[in-house]
Amino acid sequence: MTSRAALCALAALALALVAAAAALSARLGPRSEDAAETVFEVRRGDSLRAVAEKLEAEGLVRDGRVATWWAWLRGQAGELRAGEYLLSPAMSAGEILDRIAAGKVATWEVVIPEGLTAAEIGARLAARGLVDPEEFAAAVADPELARELGIPAPTLEGYLFPETYRLPRGLSGAEVARILVEHFQQTWSQLEPEAEKRGLAMHEVVILASIVEKETGAASERPLIASVFANRLRRNMRLESDPTVIYGISDFDGNLRRSHLDDTANNYNTYQHYGLPPGPIANPGLASLRAVVEPADTNYLYFVSRNDGTHYFSPTYREHVDAVDRYQRQRVAK
Repeated sequence: MTSRAALCALAALALALVAAAAALSARLGPRSEDAAETVFEVRRGDSLRAVAEKLEAEGLVRDGRVATWWAWLRGQAGELRAGEYLLSPAMSAGEILDRIAAGKVATWEVVIPEGLTAAEIGARLAARGLVDPEEFAAAVADPELARELGIPAPTLEGYLFPETYRLPRGLSGAEVARILVEHFQQTWSQLEPEAEKRGLAMHEVVILASIVEKETGAASERPLIASVFANRLRRNMRLESDPTVIYGISDFDGNLRRSHLDDTANNYNTYQHYGLPPGPIANPGLASLRAVVEPADTNYLYFVSRNDGTHYFSPTYREHVDAVDRYQRQRVAK
C-alpha cells in the first residue's frame, strides 16, 4: 500500500470513529429539552438491563441498550442503588446513571410538630409514604431498639424529636425512628449540663416537657407551666394534669369526664397518682425541654385557662378557686 493510500485509509478510519462517537453521543445525550422531573424507582434486585430498559420505556434515555453498555464500560453495572430518583429527559444517560450509582435518592419533606404522640407521628409519616405505620409503631415500642439508642425507657415515646425532615422513601420503621431519636440526642446535648445542675435525669425532663407541651400552646407560658409542676413535685402535690389522664384513656372520645379523673386504674391519672406519670405523653420540642431545665422562678401552684389560649396562674388554692369561678363563668356565659 502506498503512503497516499495509507493516509486515505487512516482518514477514513478517523472519519468513521468521529461518526461513531457522534452517534454514540447522540444516543447517550438528553432525550429532550423538557426538564420536568419525574420519580423513577429502582427496586431492590433490579438488574442493570432491567433498569436501562425501564429508563427507555419511561422516556428518560434514548436507548436502553446503549445505556447498558455505557454503564458496563464505566464500571457501574453492580453499583446501581435501589430507591426513588428525581430524573428528567433533559439529563444525559451518563448523568442519570451517575445519580443512580451514587444513590442520590429523592427525599420528601415532612413536618413533625411539637406535641404529637408517636402514633400521630407514624400517621403523618405514612401519609407522605415514608413508613408503614404498623412497622413504625412496632419500632417505637421495641425495648431493644430503645436500649440500643440509649433511651432509658421501654419505648421511644417522647424521644421522636419534632422537626422538619427530608427523608427518602424505602427506609424501615426502625431506620426512621432512629433518625428522629438522633435529632433528640443532638438537642439533649445542649440541655444536659443544666439538667444535671438541677439533678434532673433525662427521662424526668422528657416526661415533664411532654406535659408542658400539651398544657399550653403559648410559647411564653412554657417556663411558667414548668414552674408550677416543679413546685408541686417539690411539695409532694399531685400534678393534676388533664392531658396525662387523656393519654391513659385508650378510647378517649374528646370528652373528659369525672369518672376519668376518679379512675385509679389509669396509671397516667395524675389526679389519683403522685409523682410523674410512667412515661412521656407526647414528643416535646426544644422550647418545652428548655422550660423544664430552666423554669421560671415563681411560687405558682395552680393555673386555669383564660379561654383565649393563655392561663391565669395562682400561688394559693383560694386564688385559684376564684380564678376558676371567674373564667369558667365567662366560658359558660359565652
